[in-house]
Amino acid sequence: MTNHASADPAAVLWDMDGTLVDTEPYWIRAETELMNAHGLSWSEEQGLEFVGNELIVSARMMREAGLDVPAEEIVETLMDNVIGQIRESVPFRPGALELLAELKTEGIPNVMVTMSYRPLAEAVIANCPPDSFAGLVAGDEVTAGKPDPEPYLRGAALLDLDPADCVALEDSKPGLASAEAAGTIAIGIPHLIDLEPRPGRILWNSLEGRSVADLRRLRAQQSA
Repeated sequence: MTNHASADPAAVLWDMDGTLVDTEPYWIRAETELMNAHGLSWSEEQGLEFVGNELIVSARMMREAGLDVPAEEIVETLMDNVIGQIRESVPFRPGALELLAELKTEGIPNVMVTMSYRPLAEAVIANCPPDSFAGLVAGDEVTAGKPDPEPYLRGAALLDLDPADCVALEDSKPGLASAEAAGTIAIGIPHLIDLEPRPGRILWNSLEGRSVADLRRLRAQQSA
């Protein structure tokens, strides 16, 4: 008989935007509306450059594109817009809720590690099944955001865990770099932006059809 507990990840660390929920289009819409309100144009391609960034970094880039608004005010305006869209509809990524539910059944804790600020992250968590997440690391609570390893190191530390025993799920280049640098078992799940294959890097097309058994296999391979 297989001892599942010994092969279980200690926790699963979830990115939010683009991995758990498909909110990147919400961000691009919010950016476009803000730029247009100030007589400036904005394209989807420009929005895609922000995927995975710290919000304050994105705000500074919008200022460089001509938006004469303080960066902190830009962040607040974008956040309010996206939270409003989330309250209307939460676009969960395929397979995300199913994997969350199975992890809960198997007793494997989840921690959200996101560059979105706490109010937005909590709005998303509120739409997940109760007790889906045991912890949250938000973008307004770290000193260095993704691609720095700090967010994922803090995610593991919330549960007093070794990052090497945790699986991280990410869709963006900065996020995957952060998870890899933190020493987690990092899985890239590209969505709007392609992720570069490289030796030792784990890439999945989607969470759809994925299960705890897949995570156990990866943990066993990494431990071998």
